[in-house]
Amino acid sequence: MAQEIGFLLVPGFSLLSFAAACEPFHVANRLAECSLYQLRFFGDEAADRVAASSGAEVPVEPLPADRGALHTVFVCADGEPATWQQPAVHAALRCLARSGTRIGGISGGTYMMAAAGLLENSDFTIGGEHAAASKEEFPDLTPGLARFVLAGSRVTCIGGIAVLDMTHALIADRLGEDFAKRVSDCLLHTPIAAPEHLQGASLAERYGVHHPALVATIETMQRTVGAPLSRGEMAASVGLSERQLDRLFREKRRCSFSEQYRKIRLDHAKRLLRQSCLPIGAIAAATGFSSLAHFSRCYRVYFGHSPSVERLHESSFPVSARKTDCEGSEDPR
Repeated sequence: MAQEIGFLLVPGFSLLSFAAACEPFHVANRLAECSLYQLRFFGDEAADRVAASSGAEVPVEPLPADRGALHTVFVCADGEPATWQQPAVHAALRCLARSGTRIGGISGGTYMMAAAGLLENSDFTIGGEHAAASKEEFPDLTPGLARFVLAGSRVTCIGGIAVLDMTHALIADRLGEDFAKRVSDCLLHTPIAAPEHLQGASLAERYGVHHPALVATIETMQRTVGAPLSRGEMAASVGLSERQLDRLFREKRRCSFSEQYRKIRLDHAKRLLRQSCLPIGAIAAATGFSSLAHFSRCYRVYFGHSPSVERLHESSFPVSARKTDCEGSEDPR
């Protein structure tokens, strides 16, 4: 039986997020050679088309208050959803929720769910651009930091490419992980992020540092993974002595300059191993290691397994024996 999926489009919605939500369902139908999913597009009663932020328009029908065959309705919004005041739409969403329809929010759509009173006592997430307005308007609701949250009859996602991760999880939940991976492969959607993977954050927030010179140093480390700079070159670039730079890393990051540099390069190597077809030797060179043997040795020490194992299916990976955040030896190269 086909599962009916609806999309309530708020004017100015993100076309990227909308497409990322729709396309996996279309691909699933094509792979299965039958209608697994039927999609419907909704707007308010006065609209017959809704324009995305890019100006592209999508034909819509009024959002029904009765469930009918609707299994799920996603609210797709972007920009400033608080300015779209539609009490009738909120009432229709509440009626659908009471009758058993699963309600989802994509990007600013989560704000709309909160405004309709649909997130009380439910885990949820919301994109950073909407988090401040949500906190101000709904102080009793506390969002998580995940890319998406599946919480029974409520589904929320921060938008953008994270929507592909969410739809993968929804398809896998219904049709199994193997089929969902076939869908994702058709969309070149690899690797697939799990719900618990956090939203992106600024470099200062990710590393928990705010000293300008330290932030600038880490930014430079990320830009120079293929040709690591010496400690002296790096210190000069931020106007510090080598001793001052070392003290900053010890005090603020609890590791040495060299350990932090190696961690960034090895994390980048891991992404290349998973996301590219480059030979392992080429990846070693692309991340600044002097030889394949040196790269393999450092990789095993840090992650607990060799680079070649990284290319196996994730379920085949040994339990990581990865060292703590910055453990390692002193030579950055």
